[in-house]
Amino acid sequence: MDDVLRLDAIGQARAVRDGQVSPRELVEAAIARIEARDGELNAVVHPRFERALAEVDGLPADAPFRGVPILLKDLGWAQAGEPYSAGSRVLDGVPVEADGHGTVRLRAAGFVVLGRTNTPEFGSTITTEPVAFGPTRNPYDPAYSAGGSSGGSAAAVAAGMTAIATASDGGGSIRIPASLCGLVGLKPTRGRVSFGPLGGEGWSGFSCPGFVTRTVRDTAAALDLVSGYVNGDPYDAPRLPGPLAEEVGADLGRLRVGFVSSHPRGDVPDVPEVTEAVTRAAGLLETLGHDVSPGCPEALGEADFPRHFGAIVANNLAAEMANIGVRRGRPVRMEELEPRNAAMVGAAGNHSAAEHILATQWIDGFRRRMAAWWDSGYDLLLAPSLGVAPFELGWIPPDDLSVALGRTAHAVGYTSPINATGQPSISLPLHGTRAGLPVGVQLVAAAGREDLLVRVAAQIEQAAPFTHGALR
Repeated sequence: MDDVLRLDAIGQARAVRDGQVSPRELVEAAIARIEARDGELNAVVHPRFERALAEVDGLPADAPFRGVPILLKDLGWAQAGEPYSAGSRVLDGVPVEADGHGTVRLRAAGFVVLGRTNTPEFGSTITTEPVAFGPTRNPYDPAYSAGGSSGGSAAAVAAGMTAIATASDGGGSIRIPASLCGLVGLKPTRGRVSFGPLGGEGWSGFSCPGFVTRTVRDTAAALDLVSGYVNGDPYDAPRLPGPLAEEVGADLGRLRVGFVSSHPRGDVPDVPEVTEAVTRAAGLLETLGHDVSPGCPEALGEADFPRHFGAIVANNLAAEMANIGVRRGRPVRMEELEPRNAAMVGAAGNHSAAEHILATQWIDGFRRRMAAWWDSGYDLLLAPSLGVAPFELGWIPPDDLSVALGRTAHAVGYTSPINATGQPSISLPLHGTRAGLPVGVQLVAAAGREDLLVRVAAQIEQAAPFTHGALR
């Protein structure tokens, strides 16, 4: 069964349809894989193996992913009646009231949910080391971080527990774990995937649901399943020309690509492994026939961006704590939170409602200034997925907030601006350190152009097939 588990989700679904394996056998094999590897990695915090096995025999025969195992990130992706923690103990005993729209669509497609994956407390940092559940370890080297906030999902997929897992990205939380775990991670356009019915938006529109996978075609097919406006959503993404799955292998033409590996803001240190990853990716794109040259949006260098972005995130975290207090019937005390989140909630108390609105208006202008670069004739921006080298667990210190915030700001220097603009972006596993740790690169398209990202990512994947060294 190891050979079947090494297949991507589309390959596993085909193996079921062809009778090579039954849905139950596939689910049992994935459970055995989790039991064998998760003791070391700590990726799955809420397993639901017995319930999964009880569900697998009743799946519709025509479901496209019948019997394919999946894991859900324990932040968003609600499933009624299941535990939900968001990396924290403050939600203990608070019931999940309804399935999320995305969860419903995945299960209707035949995916079997095996459990929920580890995440930092409320997804507010780039490494998955919550006090409540302990650290998730990178399957390439357990001394290293799997990233965050979708670190549990990324570690699970990289280790072959499942071929696919859900994720979300508010400042880089799909792309950063994808980079650190050698995976494909696409942050969709704002509004592409609904937060309903329990939510309208995440982090004032910065956050987007998505997936981590081992292949471009899995990412495309999964997004096709969950995408689409639902009445009442606050945003609607531009319509795609057709299913993303049909963009895999489609003709691409010659693209104009700008690339950057030295942050124009000047406060993100250059990292040799990161520079080398971008340089090699630029060379590959050039050999594939694209027009590649140094260049990026001038707005990426604006010094005021981190302050406004950080204030909006802090305000959203404070609002979330207030909501949790109402839902559980008692306020969240600051001592219940990890120091980072307590500090962010405290900082939010210094922001007036008018200041919050002014910050969102500044971001509105930033989004237009960034978009002008794509309007000028560029198709794609090539940049690092992570502004720092792969890092060990503990590198983001829980108690030294000044160091932690500074390192986090460097790490998200290339990703968080794309959350602010709402554009789609994909991280691809194209490089590695001399120690064998993955290093991803990021491609950013104009709003609504996931189709372009899937086309070019599939072209790259074919030219330089992704290796998955943690599938042992």
